Amino acid sequence: MTTPTIIDAAARNELAPHGRLRAGVIRAPEAGVFFVAVGEDGAPHGVTADIFLALGGTLGLTVDFGVFPNSGECTDALARGEIDVAFMPVDDIRRAKVAFGPAYYLLRSTFLIAGSAASRTIAEYRARGKAFVGIAGTTTLRAAIRTFGGERASEARDVDEAVARFGHGAVDAIALSEDYLRAVQPRFPGSVVMEDAFQETSISIAVPKDRPQASALVAEFLENAKAAAAIRRIFDARGLTGEPVAPQGV
Repeated sequence: MTTPTIIDAAARNELAPHGRLRAGVIRAPEAGVFFVAVGEDGAPHGVTADIFLALGGTLGLTVDFGVFPNSGECTDALARGEIDVAFMPVDDIRRAKVAFGPAYYLLRSTFLIAGSAASRTIAEYRARGKAFVGIAGTTTLRAAIRTFGGERASEARDVDEAVARFGHGAVDAIALSEDYLRAVQPRFPGSVVMEDAFQETSISIAVPKDRPQASALVAEFLENAKAAAAIRRIFDARGLTGEPVAPQGV
């Protein structure tokens, strides 16, 4: 991992005022580009956990993970200063709460849709008039509601609940990131991942507002990690060889 030439002690203390790096991650049944799986030992496993362990190692800090059921609850915990750093999809509502830095991944949000007549475009799904489920407090659900209307939407607290509702036929679509839906789709024969995306945004590193030195420090770390292909190696080690890392400067 490429590290900053000089690790500024004041910036590190602003980032981790309790002397340990408290990092927020989001759980799901299986790990993906964004979500982590939680092992029997209670430890999170996945791309974001790996990046935070690398950040802690670079800064000489032990990492304490806060595992959340959804990114909305993680955002609010970060805004309250209950954790020090997190990755999350970006939208204007979150920009008002936390300070974002660079991205490690560019996100497409879409639907997994049930049925042999599953729709592959936004226009086709809009015409079906069916119900969908998304994860409470997320940019993806907010974008789906803007696109298809709130009267068709329902909220689940986490990915497990959303997938269960879909599997039981309570809804005919799940709103999630395209990469995760493609991993889930084989479990539901006859379903399709909608070709159109109703949201395109970044998954970016974030810290609480009013911590400018901390924000600069994590931004430098992440850009260095992208330049050194360290994020690429993390993706590849997790079997995500086909997923692109966000480019420099994004």
